[in-house]
Amino acid sequence: MQSLQEKAAQWSGVDQEDAFAIDGTNLFEKVYDDEEEWFRSIFANSKKEEAIQNQYEFFVQRMGGPPLYSQRKGHPALIGRHRPFPVTRQAAERWLHHMQQALDSVAEIDDDSKTKMMNFFRHTAFFLVAGDELKNQNQQVPCKHAASKPAAA
Repeated sequence: MQSLQEKAAQWSGVDQEDAFAIDGTNLFEKVYDDEEEWFRSIFANSKKEEAIQNQYEFFVQRMGGPPLYSQRKGHPALIGRHRPFPVTRQAAERWLHHMQQALDSVAEIDDDSKTKMMNFFRHTAFFLVAGDELKNQNQQVPCKHAASKPAAA
């Protein structure tokens, strides 16, 4: 049986090594080696190789390629998958800064495509911020059912 990567290479005409050459833009090096300790700490408990694979497969799928991410992990469920991380506005802006630098380092991507990609990244980043804020609000609200139960006699 052909692996998902082999299928992606066959269908795309791009072998895995060439596809992952985008890592040479150093997005993940920039993220994991960020000068801000608070930002690096967000990723401290995640494996860089897994993060690279997840993001690669997600973007391939999102941009119309084969559904590699969903085939391996199921529905993207971005808010749930990012629940363990503090996705604050500041963190989103820092991540977007690195994404912009990565895109700017690839001359073969035209400006219109870069703009569309950054618009998607920005919207998605702040979708996750909204999810994080909702998570934090829900953690602060006491359970109504516990307060309304009558005391045992």
